[in-house]
Amino acid sequence: MNALNWILVVVVAVLFFLAKRVKMRPEDVSGGTGRYELPPASAGLGLLDASQQNTVYASRPRPEEAEALAAAREGRWEPAAALLRTIGEDWDRRSAAAYTLGGRAAEDDTWLLAWEQALPDDPDAAVVRARSTVILAWNIRGGQRAHHTTSEQFQGFHEVLARSCADIERAAALNPADPTPYITGIWTALGLGMPHDEMQRLWKEITARAPHHYEAHFSALQYWCAKWRGSQELAERFALQAAASAPPGSLLSAMPLICHFEHDESKIYSADRSARMVALVDAAVVDVTAADPAHPRTAEVHHLVAYYLSVQKRHAAAVEHFRLVDGYVGALPWRYDPSPAAAYCRRRDASVRGAARRS
Repeated sequence: MNALNWILVVVVAVLFFLAKRVKMRPEDVSGGTGRYELPPASAGLGLLDASQQNTVYASRPRPEEAEALAAAREGRWEPAAALLRTIGEDWDRRSAAAYTLGGRAAEDDTWLLAWEQALPDDPDAAVVRARSTVILAWNIRGGQRAHHTTSEQFQGFHEVLARSCADIERAAALNPADPTPYITGIWTALGLGMPHDEMQRLWKEITARAPHHYEAHFSALQYWCAKWRGSQELAERFALQAAASAPPGSLLSAMPLICHFEHDESKIYSADRSARMVALVDAAVVDVTAADPAHPRTAEVHHLVAYYLSVQKRHAAAVEHFRLVDGYVGALPWRYDPSPAAAYCRRRDASVRGAARRS
């Protein structure tokens, strides 16, 4: 095989790998193959290059949340405590903030230990501790599929997850109204393979406190997916019920789209462009338009809607959603891709070109 043929083989293999999660056809890739370059049309709209995309967050963090994280990195816990006190019973924001702070503590919990020592029975510190223990367990496991995960990783994962049960129970006892400990418990149940009865128990506790909580529904949907503890049928049933029972602005119309994405292993767009999927995307557009822009998960739904509008060739509408989130790509579907910023930019640029052709 000559050098040119080897290059072609490598290019095809790379494109196939990249398409495994975020489907991309050759005509969707700006400049064909190779390195990403920002097209003039996208630059003209003020859209950013792949190197300027933040791959951690789905949108710009609020100033008070950024301040709390920065302080935690410096070993100071007081801004984190003030943040959770201010959030109060806004459960979606509380769960999101506890997750972000828990992620920091999973890397270095010096500041959280100081918080716990200063305020031993603080429910806010307790909920961050519960989240950090679960995040630490998943960090130990890593993001690879089971056959790429070592026995040592699995052992550490299961040991830390088992330990998280006590942290979750303590957080729930210190703040009985808070659904966050039970949402955290979904990831323990998922990781330890707890039976459906345990998931139903957690779900009853959550919905008694926050019936339309976005992160709770996202987490439960993961449990019910075929790749974890359920099946495609169970996941679809859960997602459709969630969307049907939720008020406009709850963002739960995204659940059927997430379910479709999680179970779609095809490399073509026909299923994404069916009449059923068009209707589901339309419902999600109405939902996210009605949502509070300050909701911590609104940007995630804009990302998902932008992706499906784009693959359905509704490019002008897709561009409007891309423009709302550009600069931050830590969301589905991009975060499943090995190169999330490039995957996002190429899909976005495909819609910019598509919208220009139709104008």
